Parts: sequence; structure tokens; C-alpha cells
Amino acid sequence: MTQRRTILSGSVFEEEIGYARAVVDGDRVHVSGTTGFDYATMTIPDGVVEQAEQCLRNIGAALAEAGCTLADVVRVRYLLPRREDFEPCWPVLRRHFGGIRPAATMQVCGLADPRMRIEIEVEARLPAPPDAGR
Repeated sequence: MTQRRTILSGSVFEEEIGYARAVVDGDRVHVSGTTGFDYATMTIPDGVVEQAEQCLRNIGAALAEAGCTLADVVRVRYLLPRREDFEPCWPVLRRHFGGIRPAATMQVCGLADPRMRIEIEVEARLPAPPDAGR
């Protein structure tokens, strides 16, 4: 039977809306759309590049709790209210994903809070245990 485990970040949104930052389901890790809020302070930077960096720190923390890293990401979705905000984020995204090349989609859409300039969602696979090949 597949083991399911939820990971919470402490974001007030998780409690208010009723979702988890991530769900581990077997060897898959599904990370919810993650914005640039610093969940400890519930503050968000103004700039899209800074928000992208914070999104990836938040996602990295959820993946670490699940038992993997950004290097294990196989799918990424970028959601932005403004198309022109995507290109300034490319260096940040390339630094984190350029070596692993996950499947990716960028979509222009409204986000829940007007301060949010980017939201990132990822799917990852847990690394195989060291003795899995025996």
C-alpha cells in the first residue's frame, strides 16, 4: 500500500484554505503552488526576482522535509500575473533547474493576492534507497 504523508510549512494560507505545502505519495512529492512569502514573518518582497528566490527556498524546505532536493524535481509550473515578469526570473530559475532540466510550463493568470508576482509548483521523485538495487 502506498504511504501518504503531508508536509506543512506554517503558512496561514494552508490553515485558512485547507491544503498542505506538499504531499508525499509513494515515491512522488507534489509541492503546492508556492509564492514568495517568507512564512516565518508572512512578509513578501516587492520584486518578482526576489519572490522567485523565496519561492524556491520555500519549495526547497518542503522537499528537504520530504527527503529530496530541487535536483529531484521532474516537473515545474510557473504562474505569473504578468508575462513580462517571467524573463527577469530566468537567471534564478536556470541556476536552480538548468542542470536537471525538469519539464516546465509557464502560465499567465491571476494570483490570490495582488502582492504575489510569481507562484511556483513542482513535482519531484524521492531518490531510491541505497539498497534498492540489490
